[in-house]
Amino acid sequence: MTSLLDLERVETVRLVVDASMTADAFARDPDEHYPQVLATPVMIAEMERACAALLRPVLQSGELSVGARLDVSHTAPTPVGGQVRTSARFTGREGALYWFNVWSEDAGGKIGQGRHARAILPQSAIESRAAERAGS
Repeated sequence: MTSLLDLERVETVRLVVDASMTADAFARDPDEHYPQVLATPVMIAEMERACAALLRPVLQSGELSVGARLDVSHTAPTPVGGQVRTSARFTGREGALYWFNVWSEDAGGKIGQGRHARAILPQSAIESRAAERAGS
């Protein structure tokens, strides 16, 4: 499978930040307030999307890739309306984990970077394990 992944290929996903993607959108209590800038979980989700896109060509029928490890820094804020480009590059495989370098940028430059690992599993195995954890 790894041989199908090109170490030089970069996958990029894009988004325009809206109010639902801000740190403040994650507030749950009336007294919680956060800035109206891109939330770290949204940046991380975009990093995962870019990595997952790189793995799509190696997936067998019924398989999905899932996030397994993450080491990321979010170093600059992006305002509502800002355009974010998030990219991933496959760096190698260690056992069942596929490793990627990831980074996000806006008009002002880099806003975050790090490493992410994904595993490939049957969708049915993921869902049955989740059901077991829920007590179903």
